[in-house]
Amino acid sequence: MSITRIEPGPRMSGAVVHGNTVYLAGQVGEGNGVTEQSKSALAEVDRLLAAAGTNKSKILQTIIYLSDISTFGEMNAVWEAWVDPKNTPARATSQAALATPDYKVEFVVIAALD
Repeated sequence: MSITRIEPGPRMSGAVVHGNTVYLAGQVGEGNGVTEQSKSALAEVDRLLAAAGTNKSKILQTIIYLSDISTFGEMNAVWEAWVDPKNTPARATSQAALATPDYKVEFVVIAALD
């Protein structure tokens, strides 16, 4: 099977396609709080999935990292407005120290192509 790298860079690719599976790099967003950053990051998820030839209805799994688990409800409000309600993926959420203190949330997504 071939491997296709989308937006490859010196450190990582934005997404990698292998077979019928798309693996996205962790997506963080812009903004001051979890709500703004979640909306921004999920827009990037949409963009990268489209670049790979798929969409959010094909997401298999999402892992979400929050810098502060007390913002779980705030992130969930954005998630529930964004996710395809007929095709919800397997999901886990945990608290983690992210790459910089400015980041409040990060989404790691695996999706199918068909």
